[in-house]
Amino acid sequence: MRWEHLFDDLESQLQQELAAEEDDLRVEEERLRRARLGLRERLLAHHQHGGGAPLRLVLADGSDLALRTDGFGRDWLSGVVAAPIGGRCIVPMAAVAQVVLDGGGSHAAVDAPAPTEDPGALTARLGLPFVLRDLARRRRPVRLLVPGGELTGTIDRVGRDHLDLAVHALDEPRRDRSVQGRRLIGLAQLLRVRW
Repeated sequence: MRWEHLFDDLESQLQQELAAEEDDLRVEEERLRRARLGLRERLLAHHQHGGGAPLRLVLADGSDLALRTDGFGRDWLSGVVAAPIGGRCIVPMAAVAQVVLDGGGSHAAVDAPAPTEDPGALTARLGLPFVLRDLARRRRPVRLLVPGGELTGTIDRVGRDHLDLAVHALDEPRRDRSVQGRRLIGLAQLLRVRW
């Protein structure tokens, strides 16, 4: 009779050790998964699981931006700027200094499981220069936030690492007589593009 209890006890201990080992393995896998996530993936998870809540971003110059995201490229995100400002906006990922998490809901959304993204999705492969070239082609007047302030005008050209901006007032069409000057701006200096 005592031998039966001994074997039952040994079997129970083995099962507990195997269960503990599986739990440890799951915890380690989750830690490794989180370690591989970049800021883009965390913000994409917020977009997919955040219920449409705007992201509160602090840009590299210290300015705040509340953005309802709707697109994620390789190195940028886009969306609608929350009221009272409004309008559409593109933010280079390199310009995001902080993401402000207010309350448990935002935190839970940013800590959601890894986002599911179609590996063939074209937008996810597009870089910032491609999106800026589209704005240039459409001749869309823009507001560019760069260190030192905001510039308004029309993007004339986009190179690999810079853009040409014809500076003019937003309420005037881009004509030679309305252009106050031209600027070459390094893409690394862009904090926000709004239109």
